[in-house]
Amino acid sequence: MPSERDILQLLQTLRDRLDGDVSLGAMAAKAGWSPFHFHRAFRIVVGDTPKRYTQRLRLERAAARLASGSDPVLRIAADAGFASHEVFTRAFRRQFGKAPSAYRAHAPGGVAPDAKARHLSLTDATAPCVGLYHIHIEPQPRRLSMPMLSIERRELSPAHVLIVRARCARHELSKTMGECFGKAFPYAMGTGVPLAGRPFTRYLSTGPGLFTIESGCVLAAATQGQGDVEAATLPGGGAAVAMHGGSYDTLSDTYAEMERWMEKNGMQPGGAPWESYITDPADHPDPAEWRTEIYWPLANK
Repeated sequence: MPSERDILQLLQTLRDRLDGDVSLGAMAAKAGWSPFHFHRAFRIVVGDTPKRYTQRLRLERAAARLASGSDPVLRIAADAGFASHEVFTRAFRRQFGKAPSAYRAHAPGGVAPDAKARHLSLTDATAPCVGLYHIHIEPQPRRLSMPMLSIERRELSPAHVLIVRARCARHELSKTMGECFGKAFPYAMGTGVPLAGRPFTRYLSTGPGLFTIESGCVLAAATQGQGDVEAATLPGGGAAVAMHGGSYDTLSDTYAEMERWMEKNGMQPGGAPWESYITDPADHPDPAEWRTEIYWPLANK
């Protein structure tokens, strides 16, 4: 049975061939497994079937191009791997509730070119990984001895976000975050508002039993939520910001080092911390290369 690392290595190549053959048979052959075993392992690790996963990536990449540029819809459809404009339009309408031309017309105006370019880049990086943050990978000999790579005090500006709130046990974090991102990210893409930052999870409470978390997306402008997806704001002001290197399983070490650093420098926590996932597991199958930025608001003196 293929491992989580095997699936991540496949995703690394899959994201660059979405306009080609992404059928189950082709992906299984690329991985060197039977279609049955590949389909089963893929669904366990990614949380979706290969067909739905690749269709979602194609459509979200197309949506980002529609909102950020002026390329003809027919060219975007072809580049996304759809055989015809009609097939693309039907699939796009099922995913986003409106035709591609209506989606483009609905996108917010007055967006700066650099914000549009960043939206494209963030979509391409984030879409393959929305169900993979906090995934557990068996440790390797190269584990970093000091996972906190840097720490500093920063002044943050408030940020518009869309979040999904949930409660879960520690061992359920990866699955629960995947479910939250699986609601927040597609909804964010449906609004047409550009992404402005990496996916994040904020820890509202971390008791001995259940965690209360908010996972979601950072946007360039405010928009409305719907259902489980809520519009919110990440707070501005002073914060301790640390870069964690390595597996998600060692994040608690960096949180502990941050508390020691704040105490040493006469600072106190002033709110719920959050994690921003800088690297994508689908881009970096080796956990030693993963980077997570932790933001911890500071109390006002």
